[in-house]
Amino acid sequence: MNFPSELKYTKDHEWVRVEGNEAFVGITDFAQRELGDIVYIDINSVGEEVSKDDVFGTVEAVKTVSDLFMPVTATVLEINAALNDNPELVNSDPYGEGWMVKVTLSDLAEVEGLLTAEAYQALVGA
Repeated sequence: MNFPSELKYTKDHEWVRVEGNEAFVGITDFAQRELGDIVYIDINSVGEEVSKDDVFGTVEAVKTVSDLFMPVTATVLEINAALNDNPELVNSDPYGEGWMVKVTLSDLAEVEGLLTAEAYQALVGA
């Protein structure tokens, strides 16, 4: 499994890549493996401020539907439009082309409370 060190992680298996006061959010390699083949992503929170730990959408796999939790309080700027036609990007490239949303961070300090790659790896027992 892959645990990029430049990312921050949550216990709910989301990752955050911060770029200034904006960030990209997606689900981890561990999460996509647990879910299996992803067939649909439902996110309709563009333009909304979503509080830390609140649901910002769902991901549907062949066998289950799972909520997506916002790792930090942020306003959703953009949904990865490529996922509309290719939700399997989350399976093949969860940290790259498979990102879910781009957000503006409300409080950059919240990022510091997230897990490091090492701490997340220990959490999932990898």
